[in-house]
Amino acid sequence: MKFVAKVLITAVNAFVLAYLLPGISINNFFTAILVAFVLALLDAVVKPVLVLFTLPATIFTLGLFLFVINACIILLDDYFVQGFKVDGFWYALLFSICLSFINSFVHKRVLKDEEKKSR
Repeated sequence: MKFVAKVLITAVNAFVLAYLLPGISINNFFTAILVAFVLALLDAVVKPVLVLFTLPATIFTLGLFLFVINACIILLDDYFVQGFKVDGFWYALLFSICLSFINSFVHKRVLKDEEKKSR
């Protein structure tokens, strides 16, 4: 249930960010749900492999290279999901940073409230 809540929260946040950022477009909310689901899969499968292969660059840049990896994950999401369009690397980077910050804030608020209700 927690996974579904996280995907739905990410979908809402991605849909709002697509409306606010000029280089990002999502056709409809179903596409936003698909974007969030594929993003979760890519984060679980592809991202650890990329982090492992780019570990020297990540260490050398003191972790800042992880932003580049996140942007690449967003661009992969753009490749796999029809109806999700990213106009370039810099928009993917901006989108990934904004989505990460908003998701961390919202997940902390919403999922903390769910844990309180379940106790």
